Amino acid sequence: MKKFIALPSLALLAFTQLTIASTTATTPAIETLPVTDGPYLFEQTDRGAPRTAYWICSDKLRTTQVQGLRLVSPDNCGALPQPTLNPKAFDVSTNTYSDIKKVVALSDVHGQYDILITLLRNQNIIDKDNNWAFGDGHMVMTGDMFDRGHQVNEVLWFMYQLDQQAIEAGGKLHLLMGNHEQMVMRGDLRYVHERYQVAAKLLERSYDELYDKSSEIGQWLRAKHTLVKINDTLFLHGGISGEWLDRGLTLDVANDLYRKNIDRSKPELKQDDLLNFLFFGNGPTWYRGYFKPGYDEAELDKILSYFDVKHIVVGHTSQERVLGLYNNKVIAVDSSIKEGLSGELLLMEDNTLTRGLYNGSRIAL
Repeated sequence: MKKFIALPSLALLAFTQLTIASTTATTPAIETLPVTDGPYLFEQTDRGAPRTAYWICSDKLRTTQVQGLRLVSPDNCGALPQPTLNPKAFDVSTNTYSDIKKVVALSDVHGQYDILITLLRNQNIIDKDNNWAFGDGHMVMTGDMFDRGHQVNEVLWFMYQLDQQAIEAGGKLHLLMGNHEQMVMRGDLRYVHERYQVAAKLLERSYDELYDKSSEIGQWLRAKHTLVKINDTLFLHGGISGEWLDRGLTLDVANDLYRKNIDRSKPELKQDDLLNFLFFGNGPTWYRGYFKPGYDEAELDKILSYFDVKHIVVGHTSQERVLGLYNNKVIAVDSSIKEGLSGELLLMEDNTLTRGLYNGSRIAL
């Protein structure tokens, strides 16, 4: 009887071992590629010392000294950004512009650098060398460069460089803060790509500290607006709810409050009624009311009148393309670039609204 039981057990064991061996032989092992990342640049504690740029080269920390205003990567460290620093990067711009001839807007890049570059090149916003080619036009990025994707730092340094180039050409880059910028700055790191664990470990800083007030990129971001008005259009990440009108807020007040409180913790923000509204719920970086069934267009008309605009351009709520709602009173520019496949942008010129497609073609909105 024991022999009868043992034979099937041995057979089952042999079958299991054969299955494991077969699976191992046919399924390649998953390997984690070495990380190359950077640069990271922070204020020097010794004001007289040269500034040090930090780079991650195949999982190893390396440094270079800033040469004038130029950051040059170490040898054999991949195709990392090598930006020129902007002495005016931390200047706070006005938040209202008029008589701008042409505007381009997009949103929610979420670390998809390659998709961003291809889209902007194909639409002639940048040239083949990734430099500003939009002349005196204004470009609006309505938030969410951080999180999800694996090339966040590349996106940030590219936008940093483009910011300076646009001004030099007589144009302007408006980099608006989205909910994911706010999340990272207050230490909510749920959506950070695992690639950035390497930099955090080697630099002995948590991910949010890589972009804190002591960092070049962090200071640059903290000088940016959350809302901007250009011609007859209001741009922001999420949307304006009726609660904004009830509170009688202005762009100046709101943008100033965002900048002053961006580093406060969620519990601290929640304790203040106005800050709780601005940073969460129905506030401008989270609101999705325009996309919900049964939204009251009469409320939208009141909002447009309040700001004296004809359009509100928002990201945050993903679409398959640039989408106009309510006869283009609301234009959604989150075209799902975060998926890493393609994307679109919005062009506004001569009272014409146009979808700029990934392949370079254009279609009237």
